[in-house]
Amino acid sequence: MKKTIFFVLLAIFSLGAAPTFAANSAKNENVATEATLTTEEVNALKERVTEIREMDKSELTATEKSELKSELKEIKETVQNEPAIYIGGISLLLLIILLVILL
Repeated sequence: MKKTIFFVLLAIFSLGAAPTFAANSAKNENVATEATLTTEEVNALKERVTEIREMDKSELTATEKSELKSELKEIKETVQNEPAIYIGGISLLLLIILLVILL
């Protein structure tokens, strides 16, 4: 039983590691680092979005509406550029298996 678990985990690790070696290291050399947003900035952006959503847009002109729409797009792009944790399928499966074994 322990040998089969060992071989299953070995297979998962070896299959999960293959894509990491396929990346070209020359592409990663010129990566620019961006400053992350502070919590105050994120809260200010959220407040601005709720303020725009609660506006009465029926009295606005077409140019004002397009300006608000472009502002919302800019805010969305700014917030989406924040780093996030991504857990892949194999990693999630491995995590569940390890939790079952250890607990």
